[in-house]
Formats: sequence, structure tokens, C-alpha cells
Amino acid sequence: MIKQCFLALCALVFLAGCGGGDSNPEGKKLRLAFVTNGVADFWTIAEAGANKAAADAGAEVDVVMPADGSSGQKSKIEDLMTRGVDGIAVSPIDPVNQTALLNQAAAMTNVITHDSDAPDSDRLLYIGMDNYKAGRMCGQLVKEALPEGGEVMLLIGRMEQDNSKRRRQGVIDELLDRSDDNTRYDPPGSPIKGEKFTILDTLTDNFDRAKAKANAEDTMSRYPDVSAMVGLFAYNPPLILQALQGGGKLGKVKVIGFDEDAETLAGIQAGTVYGTVVQNPYMYGHESIRILAALAKGDETVVPEGRFMDIPARQIRKDTVDAFWADLKKKTGKE
Repeated sequence: MIKQCFLALCALVFLAGCGGGDSNPEGKKLRLAFVTNGVADFWTIAEAGANKAAADAGAEVDVVMPADGSSGQKSKIEDLMTRGVDGIAVSPIDPVNQTALLNQAAAMTNVITHDSDAPDSDRLLYIGMDNYKAGRMCGQLVKEALPEGGEVMLLIGRMEQDNSKRRRQGVIDELLDRSDDNTRYDPPGSPIKGEKFTILDTLTDNFDRAKAKANAEDTMSRYPDVSAMVGLFAYNPPLILQALQGGGKLGKVKVIGFDEDAETLAGIQAGTVYGTVVQNPYMYGHESIRILAALAKGDETVVPEGRFMDIPARQIRKDTVDAFWADLKKKTGKE
């Protein structure tokens, strides 16, 4: 009798831990989680989308923004597993070294990735854009800003993320007029020279704003003839602008951005930023939570073919920035 009870208990534990199927018994309010890769205004926009989808689904969503890198993200995910949430959407900071963690979470609940993928993990799908193509779109803006070519510095948060590697490589390949190859990788640390453009280096800051600004200041000091600085994370372009302002070179060095930080958009309006490539963080948040809610109710038809939901990037220039910003303010309630 004791043995039979023990086996029954084990079966219940096993069923409770399975990621598939309907994990939302009737009457239970879904508890979902949206985990970012850091703290930034970009993620505040995503949070608005996540909250809207949660409200529509009658679910609760915990938007988690770890401030201390991969170790902080790991502890947050482990905490969510302990609490037993009905689904986790995560932007992995270090997908290679986090695969085991993501697989552990996927064995307990539905796990999807957004913004940056972990393609070798057991995640159910990836929501985001093709970062390599978006990088090439950013490179096209550099070409427009510098039709005669020049020296370009790339500034980015960190290189471990899947989106960082692909985005950066797309810029490099576009400036060097290479064929498409999203598996190509040019290691940082030395200049990469093409016919018209030279990529001086790629400077990382690990989400440290002071370091990000210092990288831009160091670029002006070490390379007085630098033609352009490309900020590949949302906070990079505003900090580049601050550095150029302090160094008396605002308007003299071309600035090309990534993402839709308010200071970047204001810079496009003012003419101090040539343009930016924007994602759609609102939809990253919205679609992540919408899909997790459906999966928790047993609806697997929401998973797209190829397990990739493409939310395309767009180029924003001076002629489109006003309309884009007005729509962004409307979606985030900042009109």
C-alpha cells in the first residue's frame, strides 16, 4: 500500500513538471514571465506590450529585468522555476552556456525566446527579427551617411548574445560589400578594411553606461579622423551623442543607431543622428505573452512553422521619424 501511494505521488509530480499540455486548470489564473537581458527603455516598451497581452488573456505577467548580466538572469529564471510559472519568455544573454538552464526550464514549463535566440535549446519558438539582415540594414544607413566611405567604429553592449553577433556581422558584411552569410564571424580586436570602409574595431561595455560613454570618448581620442560611430544597442547612440557633445564633435561625426531610444529619435529630428534601425519591442512583449497564454491552455497552433515568428526591422530616417515616434507614444501611453 505504501509503495502504491509513493508511485502515485511520483506520477503526480511528473505530470506537474511536464512543459506541454494544458497547465492551466479551470479557474486558475495564468502566471507568465517575460525576462529581458538587462534594463533599458527598449524593455519598457516591451513591458507595455506584455501587459496588454496579459490583460487580454486574463493572465498575470511578471516582467523581469536582470541588472547583473548572465548570472543575474540565471538566478531570476531559477526563481521562476521554483515558483512554478505557466510559461517563460526570455532573451538569453549567453545562449551557449545557458542551454542547459533553458532545457531545465523547458522540462517544467513552456519556454520561448524573444529578441535573442538560443537555437540549440529546447525552446518552443523564437520571436524577433533576423538580426543579420537588420545589421545589413544598419550598414546601408552608414553607406547613405558616408557615400565616399570612411572609418567606422562599432559600439555594442556585449558579444555573447546571438543577436549581438549576427547584428554586428551584418553591418560589417554590408560595409565590405560581401555576400550574405549569417555564419561568418570576424573577431574583434583589429581593423577590418574594405574598398571604401574601414571598421576600426568593436567596443563592448557589458551594459555599463559609463563604460559605453567612455568607449565613444576613447574613440574620438584614439581615432581623430573617425567618420562614424554605430551604436548597436538601444542606449549606445544617446551616449555617443553625449560624448560627441562633450568633445565638440557633435554633427561632425556621423551617428547611426539601433533601436528606438527617445534621445536617438530626437537626434534624428535634430540632424545629429543620420538614422536608426528599429525593432518592435512592443510586439516582442505582446506576442510572447499571447503565445505563452495560448500554449498554457493547450493551443499549440500558435507556434508558427519553423518555430520562428519574424517581426521585421525597419529603417528610420528624418522623413519617417515623426510618424514612427507618434505611433510609439500611442502604443506605450506616452502621448
